[in-house]
Amino acid sequence: MTDKTDTVDLITGHRRMRRNRKADWSRRMVQENRLTVDDLIWPIFVVPGTNIVEPIDAMPGVNRMSIDKAVEAAKLAADLGIPALATFPNVDISLRDDTGSNSLAANNLINETTRAIKKAVPNIGVITDVALDPFTSHGHDGILRGGEIVNDETVAQIARAAVMQADAGADIIAPSDMMDGRVGAIRRALDAAGHQNVGIMAYATKFASAFYGPYREAIGTSGLLKGDKKTYYIDPANGTEAMRDAALDVEEGADMLMVKPGLPYLDICWRMKESFGLPVFAYQVSGEYSQIKAAAANGWIDGERVMLETLLAFKRAGCDGILSYFAVDVARILAKR
Repeated sequence: MTDKTDTVDLITGHRRMRRNRKADWSRRMVQENRLTVDDLIWPIFVVPGTNIVEPIDAMPGVNRMSIDKAVEAAKLAADLGIPALATFPNVDISLRDDTGSNSLAANNLINETTRAIKKAVPNIGVITDVALDPFTSHGHDGILRGGEIVNDETVAQIARAAVMQADAGADIIAPSDMMDGRVGAIRRALDAAGHQNVGIMAYATKFASAFYGPYREAIGTSGLLKGDKKTYYIDPANGTEAMRDAALDVEEGADMLMVKPGLPYLDICWRMKESFGLPVFAYQVSGEYSQIKAAAANGWIDGERVMLETLLAFKRAGCDGILSYFAVDVARILAKR
């Protein structure tokens, strides 16, 4: 119960929160979190061929690009000050099989993209994923045998693929497969191959989420996936399990940690940053992006303001950066400011 004295104090000025909000200059002066271009990582999708810019229906404003166009995108990102790209291949269906064997081809789409970008724009970071889903005929992140995604055989393969990606010039390996022990295996393989300076951004907590649908269209696996990924992704109900998973990645040598999806899991972002102190990144996934774009297109929300507000929420939750399909739009807005 509030007594009369406290009520008087609130009215007479001892606790007036609005003082710091009264002017633009004072609001800026006391702002706790800021979004800058250095917080952005731009995920892009790559397809075989040349001179291809192919719109993704479920992700308005996002395109699949051939390697030459991906190089142009990298130059644009560098000009805007975006520190890094994360590349995802849409592999020709003829190259996909049950084991994702094309992931081990030195000249596969992801490795050729990395070489081309690093040659043309050497100062931009390139982050690559070694999960097998772009390379498998069944759309899963690992090798499928007898109806089961086999863990250890998958880990051995993605560790080999990680070395090839590092050979091609990848700066950071970001394994999203959620197989047990994969971070340690990748670290050992990279070190043995002389890639001690290649970092690992572990998808430490990747949830079995409904927000990935448009992404699967983007990489061409939406019609291929057999069953679901609940045997290796984390149940959205399980925060403590997510933290245990992240702790294992830290023990195995992860340099950075990622939470995916982003906005529905801000509590996990905060807990990871508080628990481990490593750089923490959130992936604002395709479903998050598409919802904002669709609502904005219908005039239901102010798309630009909502976009910026969601990214600022990640910073408030302790994230050091965000993977977002909005990266270029945001970088342009920030440059104007």
